[in-house]
Amino acid sequence: MYKTVVVSYAPRAASMAQQVEAKANEMEAQGWTLTAFSITNSAKGILVFHSDQKAE
Repeated sequence: MYKTVVVSYAPRAASMAQQVEAKANEMEAQGWTLTAFSITNSAKGILVFHSDQKAE
């Protein structure tokens, strides 16, 4: 199963990295692994997580 999360506007790399790290750690605690990451032109981050858990 995959899950996509959008992190909010972060025009500076340090701010984006901090948000990505926080969300990745949060999701990992729930059993999700960060699989892909992309930054949009509007300075938002798109994070794709994967889990081997079955959908409920």
